Amino acid sequence: MESARGELFIVSSPSGGGKTTLIRRVMADLERRGRQAHFSVSHTTRRPRPGERDGVDYHFVDRPAFEAMVARHEFLEYADVHDNLYGTSRGEVEGRLQAGCDVFLDIDVQGARQVRASIPDAVKVFIFPPSLAEQRRRLTERRQDDKPTIELRIRNALKEMREYAEFDCVIINDSLEEATRALLAIVTAARLRPFRMRNLVEPIIADFERALREV
Repeated sequence: MESARGELFIVSSPSGGGKTTLIRRVMADLERRGRQAHFSVSHTTRRPRPGERDGVDYHFVDRPAFEAMVARHEFLEYADVHDNLYGTSRGEVEGRLQAGCDVFLDIDVQGARQVRASIPDAVKVFIFPPSLAEQRRRLTERRQDDKPTIELRIRNALKEMREYAEFDCVIINDSLEEATRALLAIVTAARLRPFRMRNLVEPIIADFERALREV
């Protein structure tokens, strides 16, 4: 039955767009409503940052292990970003969806394109920062990168934002509360798509058809 399968939400944004915070807030809301939600943890070859935990923030692996997974076609998508490899496990995502769990992916534009090719009914959402000044402020205040890296991320942000028309929905993350409500609305609407509603609406149509035949 179509409605038993979970939904896949691909959420992309430039660094500093706030996508991870939005996803976490929406997942918490879904779980309060009794809906299973899972944040897919990517694999990466980069070294952990202070405070990051293996299996929680990322699955940290070395390059040979990552490349072996690529050879076995174990990734829905993977990419080389700033000389580090990142990938989304096919088995983790598909297994969760089949179990009826909604899955959220926090990946870049290139990765979103690859996943959509494998799972066409995935919902793609792009998160914009409200301005260049705000994005620079967020990147500076999180204190994870030096100034040259921040400027590189800002230049890359423009390239990513130019691809927004490939996405199903766009949110400008100016107000966290409003952006959270917008993403929740998208999540709710995704389950109302015709192919999701088929098992509920076909009996209604059949009821009308039976009644009209008897007139």
